[in-house]
Amino acid sequence: MAVYTEVADQDLDAFIAGYDIGEASSLKGIAEGVENSNYLLQTDRGVYILTLYEKRTKAEDLPFFLSLMDHLAARGVDCPTPLHGRDGVALRSLSGKPAAIVTFLQGRWPRQIVLAHCQELARAMAKMHLAGADFPLFRANSLSVAGWSAMAHSIDGNADSILPGLSQTIAAELAHLEKSWPDSLPTGVIHADLFPDNVFYLHDKGGRSERLSGLIDFYFACNDILVYDLAICLNAWCFEPDGSFNVTKARMMIAAYAQVRPLSVDEINALPLLARGAALRFLLTRTYDWLNTPEGALVKRKDPLEYVRKLRFHQSVSGPNAYGLGAYGFAPETMD
Repeated sequence: MAVYTEVADQDLDAFIAGYDIGEASSLKGIAEGVENSNYLLQTDRGVYILTLYEKRTKAEDLPFFLSLMDHLAARGVDCPTPLHGRDGVALRSLSGKPAAIVTFLQGRWPRQIVLAHCQELARAMAKMHLAGADFPLFRANSLSVAGWSAMAHSIDGNADSILPGLSQTIAAELAHLEKSWPDSLPTGVIHADLFPDNVFYLHDKGGRSERLSGLIDFYFACNDILVYDLAICLNAWCFEPDGSFNVTKARMMIAAYAQVRPLSVDEINALPLLARGAALRFLLTRTYDWLNTPEGALVKRKDPLEYVRKLRFHQSVSGPNAYGLGAYGFAPETMD
């Protein structure tokens, strides 16, 4: 989440007049994230999230995202749901941008990841994958192998200003993944961006995260390899602040996922390669954003070098045993 587009008071008043949510009392920008302009909208009837969709989010993809949230919520997945105006329309226009309002989700994202976070996230992700099985719309993943080459080309040369040799690192890894990417694993709707700041938990009185309250920010959701979502989360949740990989978190995450949606041996064996792909995907987008975020945008750029280090870890492993799967229940010889 971020803020790139400012909203004038009169435009906001005219916009929310199309809904049955009362009158606006405050509008506060949300600075986290990098994709769209997001605001916390308070009216005299409640709290909501207002999103203006920026250039990277294609207008033709928005019906997929909004319909998916409606679909998942109807099947018991805890996530925001789009508000439909008095005319039944959810997707509208504000300040020259496509825009929508979604329900506000209680909770907050965890700043310090513990095992319980990883387990609850994995169960919710698996539940989401199952709930999306009958979703009728389709959206290809524009940020998977087929799209990485164009992004790499767009930053080629400039990437070395962040780290000498980064362009060559990206090119070599891209060549390997293009040659090796699997094409026969189970597919379906994935979130594709389940970082900690997109997963909310409710807290007890002592301030420790307890129960997962929901998943947010579905604006990268797409159809792709289901276990690729899990590989993204291995990158996002299982590395410690010092850069070390927490094998216990990985093992618990994978096992919790499999309790809800069992994994095949082929899916387990593909995890190291998929984790490399996930690391490259976020290295590419972070590098692009580092080089192209406009001056004055209310957004915090994220360090691309974090994903260089994660990529190097995944490149170094010899098989899924590196993710703690010796205790998972598959015979070691099936995982190397």
